[in-house]
Amino acid sequence: MVGTGVFKKVAPMAAELHSPMLVLACWAVAGVISLAGALTNAEMAGMFPQAGGEYTYYQHVYGRLFAFLYGWGSFMVMKTATIAAQAYVFGQSLISLFGLAEESVGLAVKIAATGLIIVLSLLNYRGLAVAEGVTRLLTILMFVAMLAVVVLGLHSDLGSWANLTTPDTRAVSTDGNLLNALVLASLGAFWGYEGWNYIGYMGEEVKNPQRNLPLALGFGTALVIGLYMLLNAVYLYGLPIDALARLNNSPDKIAAVEVVRQGAGVVGVLFVSGLIVVTTFNATNATVLMSARLFYAMARDGLFFRSAAQIHPRYQTPWVAVLLQGIWAVVLVWSGSFDQLTDRLIFAAFIFYGATAFGIIWLRWRLPNAERPFRVPGYPAVPLLFGGFCLFLVVITLINQPVQALTGLALIATGLPFYWFWKK
Repeated sequence: MVGTGVFKKVAPMAAELHSPMLVLACWAVAGVISLAGALTNAEMAGMFPQAGGEYTYYQHVYGRLFAFLYGWGSFMVMKTATIAAQAYVFGQSLISLFGLAEESVGLAVKIAATGLIIVLSLLNYRGLAVAEGVTRLLTILMFVAMLAVVVLGLHSDLGSWANLTTPDTRAVSTDGNLLNALVLASLGAFWGYEGWNYIGYMGEEVKNPQRNLPLALGFGTALVIGLYMLLNAVYLYGLPIDALARLNNSPDKIAAVEVVRQGAGVVGVLFVSGLIVVTTFNATNATVLMSARLFYAMARDGLFFRSAAQIHPRYQTPWVAVLLQGIWAVVLVWSGSFDQLTDRLIFAAFIFYGATAFGIIWLRWRLPNAERPFRVPGYPAVPLLFGGFCLFLVVITLINQPVQALTGLALIATGLPFYWFWKK
């Protein structure tokens, strides 16, 4: 889950809301709703601990076509574009450490991003133990480094607890609609939490999945919520809300770097840049690791390229699925369009997330006596909260951004001819 959002999204959120308390409230609300989603997914994961995550759940609840459309959307954009975007930010952070000339930065970033995707695809080709070992080590380093960012941020020369309660009174909202501003800011926070559902994709490779999948989903998400709230409080302590909002006009600047710059100078900047390199490397590796299992599951069911169902005889990995995913992610890096595609499909992701929540309620009614190793606490309030919010977000997007929303649906619909072909 911990990738780029927690370091960058506070700036656009500050520019939308102009209030530190509203920024923190958005992170808290997005975290609670993501936790509700994780707990809801946990019940599904316990019932159906097979590879593929939501793709597998949807087959049991909604049938093969709906499950396929989720998987196709994930391959075309939702997962592969995430890999491309994470790798691109990795390249930006890595290249910034070398101070290249501005005219050569763009090409260097794409080369670095491509190299990362190739390296991580090869790591995951070689085996789960290798890829998981890398993730475990980097996760430990990442959490230690983030705590160091908290300490450095609290030593900022410009830091003040008054910054957390002082709004930007000089700012004037462009449309006067607080609800729209809250929704836009919340999308930034949800991007930071994106990834809480990935562990379900590899259900067949998790020991004691009925117990460990719900634990990973619930406790893992709760831990990240606490970490994100702490880091954003430090950003808002370190810089006034208007200063953070101005950073949104400088895409090459990262809020976490600017906050630490106040407390630790150039050394702090290098430290945080190195931290972002580590976190984006780790997040990209996790996405490559998990998402390939989704495409493997589709191929095994005859709803994807048949070769993607192959398991390597020596390394026991879905190696063709890993390579196909990597090739398409590299294409998206060089197309330069993955950000736009991700923006158009973020609302589509919430269509599928909401479908999981309402699917839990449907299964409770249709199969009341089915074995459920984990039952979502607070049923039916928790899945209704999550599903209701997903529905609200989809409706708001359709009203305010109809072109982007309909384009996203059209991209998913491009899978229909493939579905009919593979089904036949």
